[in-house]
Amino acid sequence: MFTSFMPAISRDALKKIGAQVRSWRLHQRTNQSFADLARKINPVVRGWMNYYGAFYRSALYPLLTRINAYLMRWVRKKYRRLKGRRKAQQAWQGVTERYPRFFAHWTWVNTGPAVW
Repeated sequence: MFTSFMPAISRDALKKIGAQVRSWRLHQRTNQSFADLARKINPVVRGWMNYYGAFYRSALYPLLTRINAYLMRWVRKKYRRLKGRRKAQQAWQGVTERYPRFFAHWTWVNTGPAVW
């Protein structure tokens, strides 16, 4: 007998959202500022977090971490002095500590990506 149910985001929805994040091509928008990127993606990501993360938020963590990976790639391409991994991680940590709510998903996942 089935006695439990875990209301989480489905695999199909996660794939669809992942495809949308890829279509943004954040890492290639080096002509835009960090604030411009935040203005573009925050309403969409906040909606996903409110809708899909209402009951089982940890199911969204891999997706939000991947958004961070795209943002880290953006930082490393835009600011050439941060091309090295260690410098980029230090800069990332400084920004997330100073502006913890700059991106909507940083309230849940603000660590730098382990792989990029």
